[in-house]
Amino acid sequence: MGTLNTLKITFLMLILMLIFVWVGYLMGGQNGMVIAFILAVGMNFFSYWFSDKLVLKQYRAREVSENDHPRLYQIVRRVATMAMVPMPRVYIVPTKAPNAFATGRDMEHAAVAVTEGILELLNDNELEGVIGHELAHIKNRDMLLGTIVATFAGAISILAMMARWGAILGGYSRDNNRGGGIGMLVAAIVAPLVAIIIQIAISRQREFKADAIGAKMTGQYQGLASALQKLHRAPVRLRLDEKPATAHLMIANPLSGKGFSSLFSTHPPVEERVKRLRKMTQQSIY
Repeated sequence: MGTLNTLKITFLMLILMLIFVWVGYLMGGQNGMVIAFILAVGMNFFSYWFSDKLVLKQYRAREVSENDHPRLYQIVRRVATMAMVPMPRVYIVPTKAPNAFATGRDMEHAAVAVTEGILELLNDNELEGVIGHELAHIKNRDMLLGTIVATFAGAISILAMMARWGAILGGYSRDNNRGGGIGMLVAAIVAPLVAIIIQIAISRQREFKADAIGAKMTGQYQGLASALQKLHRAPVRLRLDEKPATAHLMIANPLSGKGFSSLFSTHPPVEERVKRLRKMTQQSIY
């Protein structure tokens, strides 16, 4: 799993670098390519070392100790012991929208964050199932991948915005060899699509796998299934107007896309997740 995720992370970094260089070329020719290459290298370095801190800061998450919130801290410690992973840092996000996520570049630098809303909504068994899901991400060593995808998706969105303005202004260069305004327009369309495809491809299978491993680890098949149903029915969603790139990090889809838009959801359908968990429940009994 670790080797596979390393390959995925390397692939994502290369994609980001190529998109940066391409848009840089459209904007400023060879000089633009050099500047874009330097920016891409800086973004890759930042994503690896600091993307988890950025995500936590975006959500105004505050770190808590056992004295601050004994119920949450003890559940995380109990599940970490079951998972045989180091105790992660524990954070609470100040919002009534129920959700949770894990982040960090490796097991020794991992963090689990839950919202105030999820602490109010779930009982202990359900919360343990959710924490098991998040620690499964840590055990699978895929939380770095998810955090880097969030950073990359945000960067690609910025590039798309720059490309749109370039197309509106007729392109930063009239050089037909670089495509001018048409090239900018193509970049504005392609860049966000790449971000969406990356998020969907990475996220859906990660969620299924984390459900299965987390439930098996804690024995909370029913607890996690019940938690997912409650989160799905919750009327309050995280406000992601300024940070939709982080949607795939959450245990429950924080966006309310339905119908056709659900095809582009970063999360698999809740009904399918619950169905799989109930099937695993029956298998664990027999």
